[in-house]
Amino acid sequence: MFLQAEEIGNWFSLSWFHPSVLRNFQWESPYYLYWIFFIPLLFLLRWLLIVIFKSRQKLDVALFEDHIKWSLANLLRFIPGILFAMVLALILIALARPQKINEQVEQWTEGIDIMLVLDASGSMDLKDFSPNRLEAAKEVARKFIAGRFQDRIGIVVFAGDAYSLAPLTTDYQLLYSLIDDINLKMIENDGTAIGSALGVATNRMRESDTKSKVLILLSDGDNTAGNIDPITAAELAHAWYIKIYTIGIGRDGKIPYGTDFFGRTRYIESNLDEGNLRKIAEIGEGKFFRATNKNALQNVFDNIDEYEKAEIKETRFKDTKDFYQVYLKWAIVLFLCWMMLKSSFINNALED
Repeated sequence: MFLQAEEIGNWFSLSWFHPSVLRNFQWESPYYLYWIFFIPLLFLLRWLLIVIFKSRQKLDVALFEDHIKWSLANLLRFIPGILFAMVLALILIALARPQKINEQVEQWTEGIDIMLVLDASGSMDLKDFSPNRLEAAKEVARKFIAGRFQDRIGIVVFAGDAYSLAPLTTDYQLLYSLIDDINLKMIENDGTAIGSALGVATNRMRESDTKSKVLILLSDGDNTAGNIDPITAAELAHAWYIKIYTIGIGRDGKIPYGTDFFGRTRYIESNLDEGNLRKIAEIGEGKFFRATNKNALQNVFDNIDEYEKAEIKETRFKDTKDFYQVYLKWAIVLFLCWMMLKSSFINNALED
């Protein structure tokens, strides 16, 4: 039967010595419990000393053999010693401070506002990532969101135009669903409107009063569309205290791009001009990263995740209840019993 200390009730209940109760205590000074194992050794040492000294002072007494009989009364003399051993054990249990601790942990954080700005232009269909650049970016973005704690996250997608796909929210399931819906055909006007995308993201974040605001721009090309210059848009974001990280995705050189009529792999020349993306990150006091494969892209997001950790504050409440008084009371009762028996006939029964 499993017993909780709180369920036992009165201190004089023998249930306080039930193994399930003793096992579930938390001990403030558990090393006192180890001394209990030395108590029998103390009594053994005492007995040896008594035997040694009495053997030196022993007087031979002649008795008839039939007068020497063993009786149950012989065992009575051990009762005071047993009681005293129990007193010592109970005192050690009390010194070990048996406790029940109810600990509550309360975590809270101010959080960070993060805007993911994803390129969904036609060049994101290149196959240097598996299955293509866009799908690889979506997968890594989902993992990044899953690793955040109470941060508000929004999404902007762009090609020739830029659209706010999700406002800043902590509804991560909604974000996963919206990321799944991102595809290469969702924006009719093709191109790479980086400046417009930065402008839309800044507009979403400018009213935020969060201390830390972060924009993560992922693109594989230069600004070829839109009506806002990327540098001007970056300076506008910086004016609203938004930190900008930029990620250039894709390898340079000939990249697989679908198949022709005969099923042969087609290649396209791809070269990323890092200058604009570096400049945008510099203005936004962030960093520029280059990701040439899926693992590198994952590492980039892991790095950003480490840079932009919200401070999680923790408050702990401990409700500690001591039970050493129970065992101390038992020790006092048994000590009084020992005192009463110490000078009685029981202590001296058949001593000689």
